[in-house]
Amino acid sequence: MQLSPLQSRLAASLIATCLLIALYLTLFTPRFALAETILQEALPRIILDDLDHGPDPDLDLELFQAAPSPQHDPTYEPEFAAFDRSIVGRAPVGVMSLTNNVEMSLNVEPGSTQVFVFELSATSGEERNDIRELRRDTDNGDLPGDALEEREEERGVERRQSGRTVYISANTCEQPQRRTRSNSDQGPPQLTLYVSTDPSNESPGPQADASTQVTFNFTEGGIMYNLTSERPVFIGVHASNASTEFQGGYNFRVAASTDTFFHSYSTEEDADLILVDTDSQGALLMTHNLTDSSDPVLHDRIMATQPYVMFAQNAKEGSINGVRQSYCGLQVYAQIAATKDGKSANMVKTAMTKRGPGKLPKQQFYFTGLNASADYIGILAQNGNLTNVGNGKSGGGGHVFRATAFTTKRDNGNCAIIQNLQFCDEVAYSVPSNPSFGDTEKLAEFYDSYASEVFENFKKVMAQVPCEAPNVQRYSLVRNCSDCNAAYKEWLCSVAIPRCEDFSNSTDTYHPRALSQPFPNGERLDAETLGKFPNLTAYNSSRNPRIDEVIRPGPYKEVLPCDDLCYALVQSCPSSLDFSCPRPGDAGFSSSYATRVPGQLSCNYQGSAHLVSGVGRMGEIGYMSSWVAGLSLGASLVMAGVI
Repeated sequence: MQLSPLQSRLAASLIATCLLIALYLTLFTPRFALAETILQEALPRIILDDLDHGPDPDLDLELFQAAPSPQHDPTYEPEFAAFDRSIVGRAPVGVMSLTNNVEMSLNVEPGSTQVFVFELSATSGEERNDIRELRRDTDNGDLPGDALEEREEERGVERRQSGRTVYISANTCEQPQRRTRSNSDQGPPQLTLYVSTDPSNESPGPQADASTQVTFNFTEGGIMYNLTSERPVFIGVHASNASTEFQGGYNFRVAASTDTFFHSYSTEEDADLILVDTDSQGALLMTHNLTDSSDPVLHDRIMATQPYVMFAQNAKEGSINGVRQSYCGLQVYAQIAATKDGKSANMVKTAMTKRGPGKLPKQQFYFTGLNASADYIGILAQNGNLTNVGNGKSGGGGHVFRATAFTTKRDNGNCAIIQNLQFCDEVAYSVPSNPSFGDTEKLAEFYDSYASEVFENFKKVMAQVPCEAPNVQRYSLVRNCSDCNAAYKEWLCSVAIPRCEDFSNSTDTYHPRALSQPFPNGERLDAETLGKFPNLTAYNSSRNPRIDEVIRPGPYKEVLPCDDLCYALVQSCPSSLDFSCPRPGDAGFSSSYATRVPGQLSCNYQGSAHLVSGVGRMGEIGYMSSWVAGLSLGASLVMAGVI
C-alpha cells in the first residue's frame, strides 16, 4: 500500500521520536526508583505502638549515623504532653507494670527492691483526657510569645487539676522467721514503700534521690497511701537487711487503683468485734449489726451469706507479729482461722444470727479448743468487701479490722457457754456447769426446758386476765397482755438462767454462789476464803436450788440480773399479780439485782455482752430496746413457779 504525502511525513516523525528516546535512555541512567529508599534512609522511624520491633534489615545504619539530625541527640527520648509512657514506649527495664485493681504477688530478698509503675492512661477515662489535650494543642495558632507562655501556664494548671487520685496498698504475706524459738515480741524489719512521680526517678528506693520520692514503712504488714497525679506513678517495695536471728525472705502483694484501696485495714481505735462471753476452752464473739434496715428481704439476703472471717491468736505466741494488719499474712501465720484454704476450720464455728440489739442480722464466731486462763486476740477480717472479691474488683484484696482482746476462764470447769436455745433464744453466755453433767447441748436443754416450764405456769395465771376486753376495761391504757408476756419472758430467762463468771473474778457486782459446795474436781474453798462471806443461803447455794441438785457446779460468781428488768415488768403487767421490786439499799437487793453501768457488763440481760469497744460504739449493746423487764425474788417467784 502506498502512503499519501501527509501519512509519510507523520510516520517519519514518529520514527525520529522513538530513536531520540532510545538514545536518551542509553546515555542517561534513570534514578527514580531510589527515591523511596533514600527517604527511608534519611529519616528515622517513629513507632507509635508498644510493640517490641527489632532492627529493620533494610535500614542503612551507616548512612543514618553519618548524618545525625542536628536538632536531636541519637539517645533522645521524646516526651509529649498528650501521651504518657504507655504510648511513647515501654516501662524501663526491671520495672513491672501494675493494672488497675489487680494485685501482683512477688518475693523480695532482704537488701533488695522491687519496682513497679502504674500508668494512669491504662485506666478507664484517661483516653478521653488525652483527646482533650490533643484538641487544645491545635488551638495555639500564631499566638505571640507572652500569650503563648500564658496559655502554657494555664495548661499546666489544667493538667494538675485533672490529675487522678491513685490508691496504693500492699500486704506482707510472708516474712523472715527466727532461727530459734524466742519469747521476744520483736519481729523482722517491716517492708518499706517508696513512691515517685518525678520523671528523673523511675526506680524509687533507698538509693534514689530522697527529694524525688516519699517513703513509708509498712505497719504490721500493711500499707495504704494515696496521691493525686497525672504522670506515671513509680512504686518501690524495699526489704531491709534483717539480723542474723532471722532467715528467709519476704513475699508481698501490691496493688494500685483509681477507685479505692485494694487492700485495707481499720485505723479506728475501737475494736470491731463484740466479745459476748468466754469459758475455760471457748469464746463467743459477734459483729455489730450488718444493716440498720428493717427490710425483711434484705435480712434474708444477708442471713444467707457469711461476709466475714476471723482469726485468733494466743497473746503469748508471736507468729503474727508484724502482719496483724495484713489479710494474707494472717492467713499464713494466725494460729486459728475461721477458714483455711477456703475450708472451714474445726476450732471455729461461724453462723448468722439476729440475736441481740435490734433483732438485726449479725455474724457470730464460736471458738473451741482454747487454753484455760489464757489471753487471746481476735481479729475480724473480710475477703474483699461485701460486693467485690479478688482481682479486678475495687477493694477486692481484703480488709482487716481492729483486734479484740479476751481472756478465757479458769480451768475449774464450772462455767460453760450455751447458745441456740429454743425458748430463751436470746441467751448466749456462760452458765453454771459441770463437765460430768454432759456436753453444752445437754446443758442448754436443761436450762431452756426449765424456763419454758415456768413460763407455761405464768401463762395459766395470765389466762385469768381479761386481755381481750375493750380498752376501757383493760388493766392499762398503755400496756397490754403481750407487753406483759414479753417482759416476763425477758426477766425469766435472765433470772432462771444465771450468767456465770469465775469465782476468782473481782468485779464488785458479781455475787458469790454455792460456796459450801466442792468444785467439779473435788476441791473446796479453804476456811479463810469462806470466812470472808456471810454464812447465808444467798451465798452458799445457787439462785435456783435445782442447779445445785442436778448440775452441782461448785463455787462461782453470778452476774446478777439488771434491776430495770424488774421495774419494767411491774409497769407492763397487771397489778393483780402483785409483782414488786426491791430498791437499792433494801434487804436482798445486793444478792438479787445489780444496776447498769455504762460501758461495763455490770448486770445481766438478754443480748448482753462484754463491752470491749468504746461506749459510743457499743451503746446499742448496753440498751438494746426501749424498755426491759424485771421482777424481784420472794413471794412473786413462788406464785410464778420459779421456786
